[in-house]
Amino acid sequence: MGSIIQEVALCNVRFFSPIGYYEEERILGNEFIVDVFVYFPFRNPDAEDLTNTINYEELYQLTCAVMKKERKLLESAAEELLSGIRTRYSFLNEARVSIRKVTPPFGHDEVQTVVSLQYKA
Repeated sequence: MGSIIQEVALCNVRFFSPIGYYEEERILGNEFIVDVFVYFPFRNPDAEDLTNTINYEELYQLTCAVMKKERKLLESAAEELLSGIRTRYSFLNEARVSIRKVTPPFGHDEVQTVVSLQYKA
């Protein structure tokens, strides 16, 4: 018999952050869009009890804490966020983090770059 897996997600969370390989990017900041998806066993003895799910406000706070830090690479932000989620929610089956840089310094406004990391139990 199969099990029911629940998904909780944050989609299209926009940040202006001091992340970029080049010093001027860290000084001026860049626009990023973050998506977070977490999957875990559905436990529903009381569908109105927040302890039976993952509080997406907590996911948002974790995401904010990571995205406000100055750093060079999106990979380090994605890894820190994924690690924080796994530490806070040890019962996860799977988690995925994607961070998009809206306008990387390529001289073309229509390009976005994406770094994604995924955890599977």
